[in-house]
Amino acid sequence: MIHFHGLPITPATAARAAVNAGHAFVSFAHPDQLSLAIEICQTFAVDNGAFSAWKSGKPVTDWTPFYEWVAELHRYPGFDFAIIPDVIDGDEAANDALLEQWPWRTRAPWVGAPVWHLHESIERLFRLALNYPRICLGSSGSYAQIGTPAWWNRMAEAFNAICDKSGRPICKIHGLRMLDPEVFTRFPFSSVDSTNIARNIGIDQAWRGTYTPPNKEVRALVMRERIEASNGATFWIEQPTNLALAF
Repeated sequence: MIHFHGLPITPATAARAAVNAGHAFVSFAHPDQLSLAIEICQTFAVDNGAFSAWKSGKPVTDWTPFYEWVAELHRYPGFDFAIIPDVIDGDEAANDALLEQWPWRTRAPWVGAPVWHLHESIERLFRLALNYPRICLGSSGSYAQIGTPAWWNRMAEAFNAICDKSGRPICKIHGLRMLDPEVFTRFPFSSVDSTNIARNIGIDQAWRGTYTPPNKEVRALVMRERIEASNGATFWIEQPTNLALAF
């Protein structure tokens, strides 16, 4: 499983420690350290920035600049995939319309991965899994908070639907904002991402004690080591969703 660490991370020296010879996730909304990712990472993936725009109250209406950005990036050897534009908390029709507009939909399907939002139907999830080499799972609606009983239950429903009888997903699965060992070790993800390192290396009160790391660069290395020490599950064991609350 690939552990994607979200950029930017400040200072840049800490960013280098977090992703050197590793894997970075770069958002179109915050592309500050894209050149660093291209230079030092094994692979990088790019997010469309829809979540950031939605959180700011200014959802994206014209995706042309993002398409142009991906057109430039997808030929780099380290490029892995881009998140196809989506409507956060939107309906399925709105999100399907954006999939139809994706420039690489038929000629290079590996370039983009669609998002299935947890509040959408299982039928849409299964359809996406059958038609794309990789899909992303995004927490949304009543399942926006990762780790709640309702969220665990919905994730169990999703993997019950898209795994075969041997517990193998029918396509590659990426977990958006799910780079937490308590989460990703439970599911057969191909990749996950989060901005965990970026958000936590600057919280001084969280780094106390006899062996406190001396700087943010070492904090980044410590967090990376702890996160990447765990891997995703190899198989999914189908379960009644009413029992998924036991996670």
